Amino acid sequence: MTKKPLLNLLKNDEPASSSETIDHTRRHLVRGALAAGALAGLPLAGCGGDGGDAPQVAVVFSHGVASGDPLSDRVILWTRVLAQDSADVRDVPVSWEVASDAAFASIVAKGDATARASSDFCVKVDATGLQAGVRYWYRFKAYAATSTVGRAKTLPTANVAQVRLAVFSCSNYPTGYFNVYAEAAKRAETDSYDVAVHLGDYIYEYGPGQYASGSAQALGRVVEPQKEIVALADYRRRYAQYRADADLQKLHAALPMIAVWDDHEVANDAWKNGAENHQPATEGDFAARRAAAVQAWHEWLPVRDGSDPLTTYRSFNFGALMSLHMLDTRVLARDKQLDYADYITASGLDSAKFQTDMARTDRTLMGATQSQWLQAQMQASTATWQVLGQQVLMGRMNIPAPILFEANAPGTGVSVSQYAAIVAKAQSNPAGLTPQEQAVLAAPSIPYNLDAWDGYPVARETLLGTVRQLDKNLVVLAGDTHNAWANDLLDGANRQIGVEFATSSVTSPGFEEYLPKENPQQLAGALTQLIGPLVYADTSRRGYMTVTATATECRCDWIFVSTILSRDYTATVAQSLRTLPGATGRKLVAV
Repeated sequence: MTKKPLLNLLKNDEPASSSETIDHTRRHLVRGALAAGALAGLPLAGCGGDGGDAPQVAVVFSHGVASGDPLSDRVILWTRVLAQDSADVRDVPVSWEVASDAAFASIVAKGDATARASSDFCVKVDATGLQAGVRYWYRFKAYAATSTVGRAKTLPTANVAQVRLAVFSCSNYPTGYFNVYAEAAKRAETDSYDVAVHLGDYIYEYGPGQYASGSAQALGRVVEPQKEIVALADYRRRYAQYRADADLQKLHAALPMIAVWDDHEVANDAWKNGAENHQPATEGDFAARRAAAVQAWHEWLPVRDGSDPLTTYRSFNFGALMSLHMLDTRVLARDKQLDYADYITASGLDSAKFQTDMARTDRTLMGATQSQWLQAQMQASTATWQVLGQQVLMGRMNIPAPILFEANAPGTGVSVSQYAAIVAKAQSNPAGLTPQEQAVLAAPSIPYNLDAWDGYPVARETLLGTVRQLDKNLVVLAGDTHNAWANDLLDGANRQIGVEFATSSVTSPGFEEYLPKENPQQLAGALTQLIGPLVYADTSRRGYMTVTATATECRCDWIFVSTILSRDYTATVAQSLRTLPGATGRKLVAV
């Protein structure tokens, strides 16, 4: 999604080399952290013996631990280990162990791995042979060093009464502190989350000052490298900076994560052959940039790797209660977004041309292969709830064209409050409407975000038609917009198909930055009035969602933090909605 209209981004197309990245990481994340205590508690190996004649190396687990992609009998375990000496780039032998208790008195699985420069010294192992629906503790060792301890949980297979997901999106490091991650990690101690679900924009690609960085210097959160990231070494350094954040480390240690990417893991408004924030003349071949971004994502995220690094759609089954299908609506098969600028004429929007292009049947978000896979997964699943974990809004979000034009180019339309005033005047004194006001009311309502499913209506109709045909209970999870939403999902005939829960962001700004003159509460109220299927909106607060599924309901709680500009914050559950199973229950209702 284009997060800032007409953003003029400065580029630097001279990427650091891989060796520069390794050296920078060691110097700034190991020595600096140890000297200043920024990563307190990370163990450092001494030169004591570990048996045999193996040379001793002082190493540090620089970025904590993580787990992800749990199945009923296995889970991915992740860590990163570096030699303390920045000149030492040798492989580091690593051992890992999984226990059924926090004291590691009962080891149930263990093995060996190697941290290599070719994978940025990240280690990922698939710990197998585990029991279904069980919480485990895990850790890594290298020479005399031992990592922090993480917790993971396998997926249940039977007698599943409840599934709880903590759902995140859009964490821009320079915008503010990751208090949202901190709050979720804290609540994980008592709320019995099964997994964390990250819907993308785990990192951002921009350089210093390019996007939502006004407080970065004061907060000590200026991005590294200090340029827009384009090459593999750049992406690795950016991930290293994000993953050094103590709050993100706490979340990863507390819960297994199931993640998909959105656009900023590559570049803003990415599609299969390019991105809004990629200029081939200065930044090279897009496929090469995408390959570098994808490689770094696989290295740094606790995801299970397949034969094709671009294919990340996959399913997770929680017994007979929930099937979670993680989708890629972004880089694998998406056709290029439409742009309103291509349809504006001297007399306004060329609606006929716009509608013709919107009705094209060959434009896709997911591609035929992924769509067929999803249909087969849902058809085979007997779970009560079919949940789609994906990036962009699926609900129909049409707003009057004058409001959209004003938001993107002030002076070309009317604000939400101005529009509401004209509507009120039309109800109380229709004869007093000016020709300009009549033109505003006569303007069509159009999608506010062509980067979302609204820009691909045929693809959306196909998916909703499949769900209706299969008679499934559909819940869609979405991120991307930095605002919180809840939508009833209607097909083209206005038949109720399912619901959508959309999370706000971890830090990235919402409408409060782009519509600063609008009162957030009034704006949210106006939007729910203007957009028929929209039941709830919050356009100004940062947070995450807790999604809880039982046999009788699927409930969403929106949790917001009071600030991201201070580490002192409070958190509140601001809204709760639910949906019920069955043909008559697949809509949003109050808790």
